[in-house]
Amino acid sequence: MPEHERVRAVAPAGDDGVPEPPEVLLSRAGLGDEEAFAQFYDHVTPSVFGLVRRIVRDHAQSEEVTQDVLVELWRTAPRFDPERGSAMTWAMTLAHRRAVDRVRSAQASTDRERKAAYTSEQRSFDEVSEKVDAKMERRQVQRCLGSLTELQRESVMLAFYQGYTYPEVATLLKVPLGTIKTRMRDGLIRLRDCMGVSR
Repeated sequence: MPEHERVRAVAPAGDDGVPEPPEVLLSRAGLGDEEAFAQFYDHVTPSVFGLVRRIVRDHAQSEEVTQDVLVELWRTAPRFDPERGSAMTWAMTLAHRRAVDRVRSAQASTDRERKAAYTSEQRSFDEVSEKVDAKMERRQVQRCLGSLTELQRESVMLAFYQGYTYPEVATLLKVPLGTIKTRMRDGLIRLRDCMGVSR
């Protein structure tokens, strides 16, 4: 029931002036008696909030959880059975459960955010690392290509970077195929040694 519609009352009293027990109030609330629930609300709210606050810690979240608990108590009042326990025990059990759920939910959310942040940082680091490695490798390849003879360099560039076959390289460079094969073999050995690739 909305706060502005709820009538705050002094301690409920019967005809003899003795306050009605919470069990009676909650049972009446279960039959739709809003006044009885307002009185029950006044009776249990301090204890419910105190318990929730000890578990949740955050004041604003504790207020939210307390409100949720009280709404749940109003909604489920028809199911309350005084023979199975006191109204206060029922309210406090529900409050404890809701508070623990809120803490677990907040923790799970924090864990997800941490994991997402870590994954994002890791991905960024890996991407930068790969780019640096690739750039260094390109520089090393360029330096090593510079150490080849002109025929070796042209042959390697045409075969490996432009996709020509050995016979096509021989035709393009107007050099016998055997010479191209020898130059390629010597050039690749030189490149391998220059780049420090193990055999």
